[in-house]
Amino acid sequence: MEKFHHVWLLAHPAKPSKTSKNWVALLDVNETAGKSLKATLDKHYGQHRTLFLYCDVESEEQIKDSLQKTVETFGGVDILCNNAGILNEGEWEKTCSINLVSGGCQSNLRLQHMNKLTGGWEGVIINTASMAGLGPFPSCPVYTASKYGVVGFTRAMVALGCLHCYGICVIAFCPGLVQTELASKICKRLGQFSHLVEETQKLMDKGMMKASEVAECLLELVTNETNNGEAFMVKFNLKKYVTFPELY
Repeated sequence: MEKFHHVWLLAHPAKPSKTSKNWVALLDVNETAGKSLKATLDKHYGQHRTLFLYCDVESEEQIKDSLQKTVETFGGVDILCNNAGILNEGEWEKTCSINLVSGGCQSNLRLQHMNKLTGGWEGVIINTASMAGLGPFPSCPVYTASKYGVVGFTRAMVALGCLHCYGICVIAFCPGLVQTELASKICKRLGQFSHLVEETQKLMDKGMMKASEVAECLLELVTNETNNGEAFMVKFNLKKYVTFPELY
């Protein structure tokens, strides 16, 4: 089974100047795709602005090594985008490991370097959840649970940061169905719920977004640090921040 592991780390150069540009580190288990993207970015924005690192996000050691290499290369990190994810109802442990546990590991490790109490550069953490993290995807309860976890973890991190004044903005990004390889194989990955293929396909036929449209929304989030703790929902005909009830 292929994995979809995409983690982006964005940083300013270690010695910023008026002419400095942002740098980006790409962490992925797919070396071919990662190196191809790096080559494209190098062509458009100049060489040495990007760093590709092989990283299986199920390995805490690989995550630590990748983050350390990023800091050594760029001097620090301003923005972390946790975008690793799979959907496979037949492999619930792996789904939760990649969708939820890996993002928590990334965020906790980055927190040690980004928070202002330890001399970090502060910044933004974007945790990619899903609309399935706000309401159930009926034929995919395992995927739904993992994405609910991402939203809950994000909100808890914000509460923690507010108590300790970390200076980090943390946001849950909740897109609907997107035209990706993951979405194209949903109906083949329903596991014991494969009898719900027809209902799942009807849901998908209601509309899907292009990846470029989702990327534009993500850019909006990383450039607006006033939305700390928000969950931003986006689908083909709607964009809005989600309101949660006050519990305490």
